[in-house]
Amino acid sequence: MDVPLSALGEQQARTLGGWFRAQAEQEQPTVLLSSPYTRARQTSTQLVAAAGLEAKLSLSVDERLREKEFGSLNRLTRLGIAASFPEEAHRRAQLGKFYYRPPGGESWCDVILRARSVVDDLRLRWAGERVLIVAHQVVVLCFRYLLEGLDEAQLLDIDRRGDVANCAITRFDAAPESARSSMQLRVYNSVEHLTDAGQPVTFAPDPAVIK
Repeated sequence: MDVPLSALGEQQARTLGGWFRAQAEQEQPTVLLSSPYTRARQTSTQLVAAAGLEAKLSLSVDERLREKEFGSLNRLTRLGIAASFPEEAHRRAQLGKFYYRPPGGESWCDVILRARSVVDDLRLRWAGERVLIVAHQVVVLCFRYLLEGLDEAQLLDIDRRGDVANCAITRFDAAPESARSSMQLRVYNSVEHLTDAGQPVTFAPDPAVIK
């Protein structure tokens, strides 16, 4: 949680902020929520400055937006887990990726539970606001699960297709009243703002392959 942004990460955050600066005022965020992790808070600070929104946008840190916790299996690869914790590898195989909770860590369902309370706050406290959330891969996917009404298989299929890029944009808009869900996915994992600016697309190293 204390790993800072690299120089490239800072540059990507400023590029994202520049993209927000170029948007019409009615498209710019009015609320900013961030994971407490150092790199997320630094990303938030850099993009707000580059967007020129310091006077309009204050940062609110929300511990519910932290990345999935891997507990004692943090930084271990799948092979490392099988070698060092064979009983945990067996338990994960039995329970499945969605429900398995590593010792001292969280399952995907645990992350969904805290993300669900954030969604409730979005509806109760920030209805009508344009909320920018700076978070992490599993959190992004769990928001998709909740806002789109996905099931376990659909969520894990999205995860298998590829990682969420650093400083990528995922956007939901309010859906028409006739829609099944109150929110509608408009963009997922978009990196055009980075590639258009000549920035490389990168992915945060996964601390544990069992994500």
